Amino acid sequence: MVRYAADAIATNPEKSSRAHGEYLRTHFKNMREVAAALTGLKLTKAYAYLGDVKDHKQVVPFRRFAGGIGRASQAKQFKTTRGRWPEKSVRFITRLLKNAESNADAKSIDVEDLIIKSIVVQQAPKTRRRTYRAHGRINPYQGHPCHIEVILTATDVEVERSKDKDAAAPSLIGLNRRQVARRRIEAARTA
Repeated sequence: MVRYAADAIATNPEKSSRAHGEYLRTHFKNMREVAAALTGLKLTKAYAYLGDVKDHKQVVPFRRFAGGIGRASQAKQFKTTRGRWPEKSVRFITRLLKNAESNADAKSIDVEDLIIKSIVVQQAPKTRRRTYRAHGRINPYQGHPCHIEVILTATDVEVERSKDKDAAAPSLIGLNRRQVARRRIEAARTA
């Protein structure tokens, strides 16, 4: 059994599904930025976004690992200037999302309601090769693979707030314990 970094399954296993990939040969830094762009989206919107990234109609914003990343005008909608279209990472994450979607379908969860709860990307051990340089030297030529975990959850049904609330309760919202206790003591003195 694989341990997951984020454990949304423990809270409600009937309404969530997950998938993971290990030692995937795609760049960790690119995959981290793709995962950050997808977290919190509905699954249908995520598929549309990934299709647009593949067709270079939308960009993946690069925020953390942005050294040497060029500027793209499509990144303005994300309040940044730097972005890329990492096609290989998009291909890998699409496969994982489809796997998690089929796992949800096997649990008979409605696919239209699925939201990407979390995507965790971790570095895998580097793959080592060598490249030959001038004057008989050899330099390392390493790959940077990654492990990915995807957790999808169904949206909760929103319950309408009841109208008959206690009159004192709304005034206590935003107060700390000491302030609530002080108000309770003052209310007891006046009563």
